[in-house]
Amino acid sequence: MNIFQFAYNFASICLAPAVLSALWAHDRRDPERRTALLQRLGYDDTNRVLSKRPAGPVIWIHAVSVGEVKAAEAIIHALNDAISDLSVVLTTTTLTGQRHARNRFGSALRVRYAPLDLWWTTDRFFKLHRPDVLVCMETEIWPNWISLAHRRGIKILFLNGRISSRSIRSYKRIRPLIAPVLKKVDAFSMISESDARRIVHLGAPANRVRINGNAKMDAAGVDADTATLKKLKALYAIEDNEPVFVAGSIRGVEVEILMDVYDRLAGRIPELVFIVAPRHVQNAPRIAACARSKGLRWQYRTDLEQEGGKRAAPVVILNTIGELRHVYRFASVVFCGGSLVPLGGQNVLEPAMCGKPVLFGPFMEDFQDASALLEASGGGLCVQTGQVLAEKAGDLLARPDDAQRMGRRAKRAVLANQGASRRHARVVAELLNLPFPE
Repeated sequence: MNIFQFAYNFASICLAPAVLSALWAHDRRDPERRTALLQRLGYDDTNRVLSKRPAGPVIWIHAVSVGEVKAAEAIIHALNDAISDLSVVLTTTTLTGQRHARNRFGSALRVRYAPLDLWWTTDRFFKLHRPDVLVCMETEIWPNWISLAHRRGIKILFLNGRISSRSIRSYKRIRPLIAPVLKKVDAFSMISESDARRIVHLGAPANRVRINGNAKMDAAGVDADTATLKKLKALYAIEDNEPVFVAGSIRGVEVEILMDVYDRLAGRIPELVFIVAPRHVQNAPRIAACARSKGLRWQYRTDLEQEGGKRAAPVVILNTIGELRHVYRFASVVFCGGSLVPLGGQNVLEPAMCGKPVLFGPFMEDFQDASALLEASGGGLCVQTGQVLAEKAGDLLARPDDAQRMGRRAKRAVLANQGASRRHARVVAELLNLPFPE
């Protein structure tokens, strides 16, 4: 342990009592949050079930939130197709990620909250689950997880690894801490050449880094079944050929910008339906307040069921979790948020895979390769301002044939770049010295 990791652990130990006391006071009355806190401390109410180690390899996959869980899902399917008797422990950090993982996997694998990056919580987690491999999705660099796994002889790898031009600035500040940690990682399976170059710059051994593409290309192909789609269209009272503008994962001041965009579009296309989803569901009231202040007629998504599935307003605020990817399927035009403000953007692949024309702002650092792919294919378009967004969205809504052609180009671009999940899964099999079918 070098001086920087010692300082990291010393600071963590000093802060832990105060932080954990505050968390316990906040979470103890909420059963879901209380369970989350206990699991983050390394405890598990299913210890007795896990007393016997599974016969096959055990893989711990950590995926922070919903986006990482979706990418992990595609890789897990590829692993299950190739490796028999595989056991997976999937951990998340966020509540939304945990709910999504449980909804997608049920009891098919162990879904837990990740332990805190403290020596003793991590040690307890390892003793409980006894993984053969630790997989960090994208770029989750946790010094104690990696150091303790390395000491125990557990293989460590990053899958679907990415480091944006925005995040590398933060990582550079702590390079003395993370560079020695990265040298303990067995393999880095990165999305793109730029991601590979950045992880090497941070200290990863170049001979352990490879480029295998974006597993979210495969995750984007998970479609809603016909019955679910039909039910949702009826719930939203969406008729065939009715113009629908969907703004997904809206953040910060984009709320005000998008309401102004809708106001302009509604003047041009009076029958327009506007479905807007905040990046974090707890921010739905802010969108409602903004719509109210502008005199717009709106409803929460949860109000639709209470009113017998009859939409009574042109603006619907999505205040549920996990439904946006289905809503994209009956959109005419999609805007992906977090991109008109410097927040790195959001996943453009899901609406693209639904065959929709995708618009996004200039701040797409976290999804640079995906947005560049859509632009190059003619399936996506970068809009610099809210005014340009209103103009371009209005043109597409007024010319549905053009919008559909653009959507088809977006979907073809994603389909042409699928297969990354199998390449990432192959890296896992290689570390376990297991055969992987062609």
